[in-house]
Amino acid sequence: VAHLQVEKPVLLGLLVLGANPQLAMTLLQSRMILALLITYLVMAALFESFAYPFVMMFSVPPAALGGFAALRLVHEISLHDPTLPVQQFDVLTMLGFVILIGIVVNNAILIVHQTLNFMREQRMSPSDAVALSVETRTRPIFMTAFTSIVGMLPLVVRPGAGSELYRGLGSVMLGGLFVSTVVTLFVIPAAFTLFLDLQTWFRGADNPARATPQPIPVV
Repeated sequence: VAHLQVEKPVLLGLLVLGANPQLAMTLLQSRMILALLITYLVMAALFESFAYPFVMMFSVPPAALGGFAALRLVHEISLHDPTLPVQQFDVLTMLGFVILIGIVVNNAILIVHQTLNFMREQRMSPSDAVALSVETRTRPIFMTAFTSIVGMLPLVVRPGAGSELYRGLGSVMLGGLFVSTVVTLFVIPAAFTLFLDLQTWFRGADNPARATPQPIPVV
């Protein structure tokens, strides 16, 4: 992509990794880090910017927190139920966290993409564009999250032969998606508004002429 813009935090991170090759190799050997990196680069290519995907990645930590909380709940229930095998942090459970990364960023993509459309097409201010994008995208976000959560419930609650293999994966994805969906509607708009304000401030400091709003031509 020819128009990618490398932001200062990204350059700082690259310099840190370049000065510590062992740290870079350790991170590259982690499948979780690779999943995060691939997701980030794909979004950077789609949005033609390294900054917007960084904001969207704020939806991943709440998902991880919700996944661990749901896994702990299932583990505690299995400890007190003699009919259930004890749920552990196995390979399929780790796979659930990797899958979760690619799912939870979709809600953030909807909010950020709609905000950019309002700013470019309707010349709205960043704060108004973010508020309107959250208002128009909340219902689709909850609809997709609800259908996904209901579809994964049988993996967690249904007993039977072989159910222990997928119970950890289902609990991680169910808890992570639930927490991330709720938190994303508050964290992503706040973080994106802050980022847009900082972007406007930096551009105004570098070039005061660009900070002055230009009149919209009347057709």
